[in-house]
Amino acid sequence: MKVTEHLQNQQNKTLFSIEILPPVKGESIQNIFSAVDTLMEFKPVFIDVTYHREEYVYKEIQAGLLKKELTRKRPGTVAICAALMNRYKVETVPHIICGGFSKEETENALIDLHFLGIDNVLVLRGDPVKSEGVFTAHPEGHRYATDLLGQVVSMNKGKYLDNNIQNAEATNFCVGVAAYPEKHFEAPNLYQDLKYLKMKIEMGADYIVTQMFFDNQAYFDFVKQCRDIGINVPIIPGLKPLTTKGQLSALPRTFHIDMPNDLVKEVEKCKDNEAVKQVGIEWCIQQSKELIAFGVPCLHYYTMSKSTAIKEVASAIF
Repeated sequence: MKVTEHLQNQQNKTLFSIEILPPVKGESIQNIFSAVDTLMEFKPVFIDVTYHREEYVYKEIQAGLLKKELTRKRPGTVAICAALMNRYKVETVPHIICGGFSKEETENALIDLHFLGIDNVLVLRGDPVKSEGVFTAHPEGHRYATDLLGQVVSMNKGKYLDNNIQNAEATNFCVGVAAYPEKHFEAPNLYQDLKYLKMKIEMGADYIVTQMFFDNQAYFDFVKQCRDIGINVPIIPGLKPLTTKGQLSALPRTFHIDMPNDLVKEVEKCKDNEAVKQVGIEWCIQQSKELIAFGVPCLHYYTMSKSTAIKEVASAIF
């Protein structure tokens, strides 16, 4: 079932969804199941599973000499989606990214998803390789999320990379895209960011999920700006409870977001991370309640594959 179908059938009830990370290579999928098990009582309508591009590691070869190699530390997105669907009978949304993939590899991944009965994808450009400051596309891949979106939309029309394929079966993916209420850090201004977001909707994207934010006013303003320029698809807010004092600087540095003064002041009063976690949970609960009152169709929580804080929030909301 498509994400948009769930949203259309919500019957004035705000839905619950989560995002998880694949386990690090070598870890058991049981770690994922353990995290998801504790949240299933809140009936998530879909579970996003992130996709992680390759990164460089240095391996010692002899006498202190190092060899630079590429590795993908968190593989398994497609298989995890299939396993979650089989175990929990829940919709899954694999992330599809530009970075590190050729168009052919992307097409093959989408074919696998289609054969597995996975109806939804979230299309993203993805991050640069960790050791590189600037995003570099695969030589035979996509540079921009709009290009990747175009490939998915084409397959939904039965158009594959090989133009000689006749009477190809069309896929039927519901396509989500990401948005940034506080602007993508690479965009020169919010106007340009919104322009490209609108382009994605006009190309065929079905819904939007936002980056995490801690100030609801940023989301409210963003939704109004979207509606004012004709973006009328569902805009699902993404939330994450703060759990450690170090996240006050780590989250803005990593995700390019602002922390509200009131939240920062409360966290700075905390003597340890357990106190920070309680502040973060309460802040997220209040955010969630205000967003529900605003009429959001769904609340999407970034778990980082750790469910304890999300469970406390969900217990108070759902």
